[in-house]
Amino acid sequence: MTDETVDCFNCGSANPEWAQVCRSCGVALRHGEARMVAAGRVPTDRDSLVSIGAVIGTILAALVIGLFISSLNPTDPTVGRETPSPSGTPEPSLESSAPPAVVASETPIPEVTASAAPALPGAVAFGTQLDGNRQVVEPVETFTPGMTFVHSIVNVEPFGAPTIGEQVVRMNEDGTEGDEVVAAAGNQLRVDPASTTAGFVGPDASAFLQSWGPGLYEMRIYVGETLIARGPFRLAEG
Repeated sequence: MTDETVDCFNCGSANPEWAQVCRSCGVALRHGEARMVAAGRVPTDRDSLVSIGAVIGTILAALVIGLFISSLNPTDPTVGRETPSPSGTPEPSLESSAPPAVVASETPIPEVTASAAPALPGAVAFGTQLDGNRQVVEPVETFTPGMTFVHSIVNVEPFGAPTIGEQVVRMNEDGTEGDEVVAAAGNQLRVDPASTTAGFVGPDASAFLQSWGPGLYEMRIYVGETLIARGPFRLAEG
């Protein structure tokens, strides 16, 4: 046995060189040096304390950095969602950006009507007798054999000529004009140039039936080459 001693690294107590553990704190000794591993629950050696301090420092640094970053990025969900337009007015919503509804124009569309034939200044009437003014007494539309063919003309202005021309044209049953002229306008009848009326008594309707045949006809009255009146009549066998 020697008298040399070894100081315990943990508590600093002197221990014999041959001691395996510190007589004061019980820390295991090896080769005369105190172990660096603490025997208790809480390490008290320098290296452990330095390691623990480093870990704690790292944790604290991480917390500080996290707090700093969170202050730069606010968690309010409404922040940063609205983007003002350059003019300073709010951007339109999806509803306001929808195309406007098409509204029908209130201006009525004019109706397209067929152009009417120009009105003539005179009128023709057909019958079987004339009154004192040389006008048809009772108008007739259809003439059959045995009926006297009578017609009269009324004009809004005096005839202005001593004669008038009469033309007779065969018509289609639908009222459209046919392609046959049965009496030319060269058939001239005398009238009073200063009068606005004229009446004529013709032969029996059978004469026209023999010459023209049954059907629908139109008589046209001319002063010179100007048409002043027109009117339809029918010839029938009876």
